[in-house]
Amino acid sequence: MTVVLVIGAAGKTGHAVTRALVARGVRVRAAVRPGSQGMPYAAELASPVTVELTTGLGLRAAMAGVDAVYHLAPNVHPDEVGIAARVAESACAAGVSRFVFHSVLHPEDTSMPHHVRKAEAETVIRARLSTATVLRPAAYGQNLLDAALAGRMAVPYSLDAPFTNVDLDDVAEVAALVLTESGREGATYELCGPESLTVREQARIASDVLGRTVQVTQISLAEWAAGPGSAVPEPAREDLLAMFRAYDRDGLTGDATDLERLLGRPATPWHVTVERAA
Repeated sequence: MTVVLVIGAAGKTGHAVTRALVARGVRVRAAVRPGSQGMPYAAELASPVTVELTTGLGLRAAMAGVDAVYHLAPNVHPDEVGIAARVAESACAAGVSRFVFHSVLHPEDTSMPHHVRKAEAETVIRARLSTATVLRPAAYGQNLLDAALAGRMAVPYSLDAPFTNVDLDDVAEVAALVLTESGREGATYELCGPESLTVREQARIASDVLGRTVQVTQISLAEWAAGPGSAVPEPAREDLLAMFRAYDRDGLTGDATDLERLLGRPATPWHVTVERAA
């Protein structure tokens, strides 16, 4: 049986990738931080292993005997590049045959520091593992899903900025594909949804699907920083504020061609994401 190490398995992306791999009959070794809870999957298919990414402690043991690695760094982490180097070096030393890095759409955008760190991480990974595959997903449709279901979407950027948000399950399906099938080594793929929508348009569509009004509101950066952002550590909070300023100016859009070619079907639109959750 194929064994895949999923780094960052405890988060929502890691859960989705693990589900997609388990659905393919793959055994998942789920790398989690010290103190994280075990993965909610049958022990014979997904087993947790503790890894401290900031020091590399546990990486050697986690890599032993795996066929592939999916590297997903902690969100907006200041040591993204150092973590990428440690993970890639461990994979190289272990002779791992397939490596996939979860990057971000438009990592070259210098207005968002955490995007630039993704670009630098891509470079250090490819310097050690030239056959590494890079996935560059857009923002997830699921990021606003709970708010839509609750009836109020409030964001700290323009309600009229365009986004090609991608369904997380589509991203996970592609991740499982490139982790288990050959022919895509060394490639870089942009993973975007099939439609360009503003938050205002997303709220209207959600209202139609749910049969009730979904309110939409733009809050100020100060309101966000004093509210949801108050629990975020200072360096990460500043990165997210920079991201919101970039969103306010340009949104975040890309092309769905890569995603749909890999899926072999149309990408999931926002209304389906809402219908499925409702």
